[in-house]
Amino acid sequence: MNHFRQFTFKKFGCVDFYYDFLNQMEELDVQNFIKIVFVKAGGHAIIDFQAYHLQQDAFFFINVGQYYWLDNDCSGSLLYYNRDFYCVEIHDKEVACDGILFHNVYEVPVVLMTVKDSHALQHILQEIKIEVTLGDTAIEEMLRILLKQIIIKCTRIWKQEHQMVGEEAKPEMEFSRTFSQLVERHYAHHHTVAEYAELLHITPKALNRRITRDHNLTPNDIIKNRIVLEVKRLLVHTTMSIKEISHKLGYEDTSYFTRFFTKQVTISPQNFRIQYLKA
Repeated sequence: MNHFRQFTFKKFGCVDFYYDFLNQMEELDVQNFIKIVFVKAGGHAIIDFQAYHLQQDAFFFINVGQYYWLDNDCSGSLLYYNRDFYCVEIHDKEVACDGILFHNVYEVPVVLMTVKDSHALQHILQEIKIEVTLGDTAIEEMLRILLKQIIIKCTRIWKQEHQMVGEEAKPEMEFSRTFSQLVERHYAHHHTVAEYAELLHITPKALNRRITRDHNLTPNDIIKNRIVLEVKRLLVHTTMSIKEISHKLGYEDTSYFTRFFTKQVTISPQNFRIQYLKA
């Protein structure tokens, strides 16, 4: 089942998939849409080079530019929409998920469901599937409300899983989110901790202390990891040359860029591309 609605420039669709996810996605061509994928337990998924064996129902939040793969054991539902329909950066005050479910530089945003949570969220998905088939004038706003409900509920679950609930945790969580948003926005041009510390109006030492207190990585590690992830995406999913990738990510010296990537991944960019495409 696939339902798609367009409201002027705003686009929204939903589709159920049963053990044939990749072929369905090729037919739909949802590459340039933001995606929320509900996957039932039992399948395997790869999101941005990270593998998951799903022993629980799960939601994945996939931005434009992220890459994903689900095997033929996966079944579930996909919501897809464009930024005109719902832009998380603009609406972040409503849902408080930017830097958590989307633009999260610390980890791939996946929310694992308890049975109770899964039932509640599947109920909302069912409401969306019914709503998208209706023809009244309020359908656009109702779909947006239901989409927000999924995002808000999943954000709450993520915060609970990461022990980021309660007033005492709120300031550090917001600081962590802000740093994540800044890295996502500026990683192609700002490569040093000092540059992000300046954006946050604190010292590099203070930034290092606050981030490492809640994460196993330093700010420098996080910045480098985000750059490396983008390099991997461009190596595997585009035909750009190493020099073109280097310049796109703010490295004028391609030799330096190659040494940087090789040090982080223990393999050169060209060999990474060859090995990954052969796998």
